[in-house]
Amino acid sequence: MFTTRPEILGTFGVVTSTHWLATASGMAMLEKGGNAFDACAAAAFVLQVVEPHLVGPAGDMPAVFYSAETKKVEVLCAQGPAPEAATIEAFKALGLDLIPGSGLLSTVVPGAFGGWMTLLRDHGRLPLREVLEPAIGYFENGHPMLPRVSNSIAELTELFTGEWPTSGAVYLPGGNVPKAKELFRNQAAADTYKRLLSEAEAAGSDRQEQIQAAYDAWYKGFVAEAMDTFCRTTEAMDSSGRRHKGLLTADDMARWQPSYETPTSVTYHGWEVFKIGPWGQGPVFLQTLKILEGIDIAGMGPNSAAFVHHVTEALKLGFADREAYYGDPDFVKVPLATLLSEDYASGRRELIGERASHELRPGTVPGYEEQVGRMLAGVRIAGQSGTGGASVGEPTMASMVAAGRRGDTVHIDVIDKWGNMIAATPSGGWLQSSPVIPSLGFPLNSRAQAFWLEEGLPASLAPFKRPRTTLTPTLAFENGEPRLVFGTPGGDQQEQWQLGMFLRRVHHGLNLQEAIDLPLFHTQHFPSSFYPREARPGHLMVEESIGEAALADLVRRDHSLERAPAWTVGRLTAAEKSRNGLLRAAATPRLMQAYAAGR
Repeated sequence: MFTTRPEILGTFGVVTSTHWLATASGMAMLEKGGNAFDACAAAAFVLQVVEPHLVGPAGDMPAVFYSAETKKVEVLCAQGPAPEAATIEAFKALGLDLIPGSGLLSTVVPGAFGGWMTLLRDHGRLPLREVLEPAIGYFENGHPMLPRVSNSIAELTELFTGEWPTSGAVYLPGGNVPKAKELFRNQAAADTYKRLLSEAEAAGSDRQEQIQAAYDAWYKGFVAEAMDTFCRTTEAMDSSGRRHKGLLTADDMARWQPSYETPTSVTYHGWEVFKIGPWGQGPVFLQTLKILEGIDIAGMGPNSAAFVHHVTEALKLGFADREAYYGDPDFVKVPLATLLSEDYASGRRELIGERASHELRPGTVPGYEEQVGRMLAGVRIAGQSGTGGASVGEPTMASMVAAGRRGDTVHIDVIDKWGNMIAATPSGGWLQSSPVIPSLGFPLNSRAQAFWLEEGLPASLAPFKRPRTTLTPTLAFENGEPRLVFGTPGGDQQEQWQLGMFLRRVHHGLNLQEAIDLPLFHTQHFPSSFYPREARPGHLMVEESIGEAALADLVRRDHSLERAPAWTVGRLTAAEKSRNGLLRAAATPRLMQAYAAGR
């Protein structure tokens, strides 16, 4: 099969990410004697520099990884929770029925930095300086501005000059939009990381003590103090069309820490797939696999209308259950064992017919009927008015916060020569999420928009509760052996694009690059995770390169079809360790940014 680029092959190590500079920086860590965890962290810090419209230092991060030393798969949760002052009553008192998709009110504790420090401290090999130096260098000496970043800044110029002048000071140097493919610098962010490194090294020569000191400087030192001061003293325009201060405090920062968790997993045709828990959408992937397990996916062409239809209809059922049941399990009881069971999947499978469903159909779990009813009553269909419910796509800014200005995510996969593997999906803290904190050089996140402001839902807002994130890296074993790590940016589309790739790899014998290159598809049938939380019943977007016959067949099956131009959907990356020890990696050609490397 023809592919846009070769599948990377090697034995020493492979790195793949959504930007070539991050991939190269990760490979540099492996060359220095670092392992997959050092490489992943270094790549992640570089992504904060070169893709600031997709991820920032004050974002969040889940990772799923396999340690060759412990022989265990673990989830690292670096998803920060809501501040103590973030209550439903507090938002209602401001006249809000939805948490804004931008600004300071929607900020949760920035968890990514703590996650990376925890991973490096416990599993890495290299000194902190070597891991941070690539990102610091690109901040200070400049990196080639991506055309998409330049375009995003151009579209936000009025906001940055009129409402968020601290962002303009960074992203409009000299009052001008940075030109694409020319060097762009962010000295304030460089100074922040240089100070973190200086405070870390002042703690002594021990590697782990240095990393802990950097962690403390962020969550109990000058970074937390700057965030606290900015939230207390700044009123920022947000997508509600009004200005609000933030709720995040230094106390919120100091009391939080990342956690290691047991992954959620299911078996599927000889594979075991590992995901984060129901504080994210990871179990949707697993539920969908169990539904599809009794359907002859292998008998359908990997680029056929039948394949797209059955996968989409199964996904609709999984996402309906996400809305009805998923939330932070530290706060709500999630019937995960039932949702992932064979009996439950069998009943859900029977709902898939030859025509597309236009209904939101959560399953029935005894004892949860009232909760499901509240969820269904709150769903808002795209184009309708109402206070509850559901926006399509990624976070957008309303009013003068520029309609349609989207944030997104990045992804990294690494496998090293020792057999360590990690998939991580950092996100949040976009340049369009909230105004830059001048003393730090970067903005806060807007992840709290994933909460509902209605009582009694699994994803209802509460202090110290984790928002139900869309970030969802994947790790998979084949016949008991660690085999695959993969993921993608894309909000609610992440599970969908990953699932298509995985099924094509498992059932149709495609290599990673072949599976990534085939036309992708997704639905926005269910309530979006992002402001203003709408749903589009029956919606299906498909890259038109699937062919006219397949597109016509999908219309015949009653999908509300949206045609996407070829090579415009999805940003998948993946890495694999073959049975013979050969390492493989691939990255999407879409947007011409993602790259895989290895040797």
